[in-house]
Amino acid sequence: MSFGVNVVGSCPLFVVRAIRSFSARLALLATCACVLQPAFSQPGGYSTTDKGAIKRYESGTECMRMRKWECAESEFTKAADADPRFVEPRIMLAEIAEQQGKDDVAMARYREVMAVAPTFFPVGQLHLADLEFKAGQYAEAEKNYKGYLAQEEDPLRKARARLGLENCAFAARAIKQPVPFEPKNLGPNINTADPEYFPCITADDGTLIYTRRVKAPEIQPWGMQEDFYVSRRDLEGNWKPSIPLPVVNTRAFNEGAGTLSPDGRFLIFTKCALEDGSYGGALTGEGSCDLFISRRVGDRWGVPHNLGTPVNSSHWETQPSMASDGRTIYYIRGSVARDGIKSMDIWTTTMQDDGSWSRPTKLGDNINTPQQEESVQIHPDGHTLYFSSNGHPGFGGLDIFMSRKQSDGSWGPALNLGYPINTGADENSILVNAQGDVAYFASDRPGGMGDLDLYGFELYPEARPLPVTYIRGRVHDKLTDAPVEADVQLFDLATSELATGAYSDPKTGEFLVCLPSGRSYALNASAEGYLFFSQNYDVASGTGKEPITLDVPLSALTAGSTIALRNIFFNTASYDLLPASNTELDKLVTLLKTNPTLRIELGGHTDNVGADAANLTLSDQRAQAVRNYVIGKGIDGDRITAKGYGETMPVATNDTEEGRAQNRRTEVKVL
Repeated sequence: MSFGVNVVGSCPLFVVRAIRSFSARLALLATCACVLQPAFSQPGGYSTTDKGAIKRYESGTECMRMRKWECAESEFTKAADADPRFVEPRIMLAEIAEQQGKDDVAMARYREVMAVAPTFFPVGQLHLADLEFKAGQYAEAEKNYKGYLAQEEDPLRKARARLGLENCAFAARAIKQPVPFEPKNLGPNINTADPEYFPCITADDGTLIYTRRVKAPEIQPWGMQEDFYVSRRDLEGNWKPSIPLPVVNTRAFNEGAGTLSPDGRFLIFTKCALEDGSYGGALTGEGSCDLFISRRVGDRWGVPHNLGTPVNSSHWETQPSMASDGRTIYYIRGSVARDGIKSMDIWTTTMQDDGSWSRPTKLGDNINTPQQEESVQIHPDGHTLYFSSNGHPGFGGLDIFMSRKQSDGSWGPALNLGYPINTGADENSILVNAQGDVAYFASDRPGGMGDLDLYGFELYPEARPLPVTYIRGRVHDKLTDAPVEADVQLFDLATSELATGAYSDPKTGEFLVCLPSGRSYALNASAEGYLFFSQNYDVASGTGKEPITLDVPLSALTAGSTIALRNIFFNTASYDLLPASNTELDKLVTLLKTNPTLRIELGGHTDNVGADAANLTLSDQRAQAVRNYVIGKGIDGDRITAKGYGETMPVATNDTEEGRAQNRRTEVKVL
């Protein structure tokens, strides 16, 4: 079984698959032959004195040099038949069978090598152990891993053997405790005879974008083209027929491996350069593959832009995943070392307040290993990471893992999702929806539409992320009801940290964000020419199935306009500002700095609990406290007046706690 694809370097899917083809795999043996030949070709250096056998063997190595693979196999077979103690041709035959994917033949050949000369080619025992592990022969594999470790000094291969031992122990246990797994094909509106892979989906589970490889002999010299396709659910929840994604798709390039913001308005994806290093026209990227971003306004996608440095580098960047805060991305950065070993690790970067990206950092050892990490997804809960790796204990090849963020911000141990989600084949390209109950993946399993298809399955509870909900809202002018493009941010009231953010659509004013349940948030929406809007919400009861709907009216910056600062907090019966107020206060400071001619009044208001005179005094003190904070941030005090109104101007009933909470407020009035 195969989950997804393995897009590496500048190679799109069809190049990767060509590398895995028989002839290309055998090409890798040419290097092997060059390494082995000097050791075996010295006078008297062969394990046989039979001149005929030696001649056949050398003829086989010449066939390999000429890339005549059938000739090489024939000559090595004859050399081995000529002398039952001749080890060298048996090694080559074992490696040829392994590269051809003939695992049973390869195991038999390696066992023959071990029987003839147990210590002649120690690496053969490691290869044999790998093949036995792949075949589920865990006891035999464990024996050969241990045997190899007893005679090998190479540190990299020793690490591989030790991981093999861990894999044996893990797989032997896990295969006896299968997890629930019933994948269902997404159907003909999504899948075709062409391969579909790398899905990404919006927070409401309503829009799916994925990569499809199609035939394009008139466009690409290799006759294939990779593009994005999009599908949306109908009212019954079924997927509509997919259509190509306009503007983002091009005729000259392969676009793929995308990630969507929760509202589906931003798409970050991978594009790889041409041989001259260009991305079309005069545009030049940072490396062989770079990350690009496109924004959707209404139904129209914008021209993609390269994210630039420091996100992109002279290496290649691919397979991004955007966090629900709309500002942090996780992605794969890879390179090829001089020894030919590919390095693939998970990195992360965050957009700063000035729009620049932070210096990317590589995730720690609980996630990244000396082996390969791929296909990362940071779930909208912000605390669960899904990824593929062949460097943690598993079933061999790439397995899918999950990790939880710890209280100190680090990532916890990698947890294998178990069998039969993971098998001895490569599994990757998994995507867990915002609600956490459904996972999507690509597979070429029997019974599909053809090649790789997209599937979905119910994710068992232990592998699910933390509960989340999503908020759908509309930003509009308070007087005209016209849609407004605004920067919508929600902050965790407990930590004052940004939880999520989005830009409302300028044509509709709509936005959608995803948030972990069980917490309270402060919403702040700001737009040029308007007072910002603030409110706080408790989403403790959110289930993620139905959105919380918000109305966000913005008041224009005109004399007499007012807003209530709903996220200014004081201790009870006190005018001491609490730290949770700082985010909103800083927004007010920014508003005043951005509009240097703006003059405002800060009005303090209370409920009717307590004496009238005491409430009036307290409201005045609270208004003055806000003014003092703003002045302390460099704003001229002449631009700000402060006045307490006590309980004289209620906006809700004082007969309920909810109403009294609405009346306790600080207001900004444009003078």
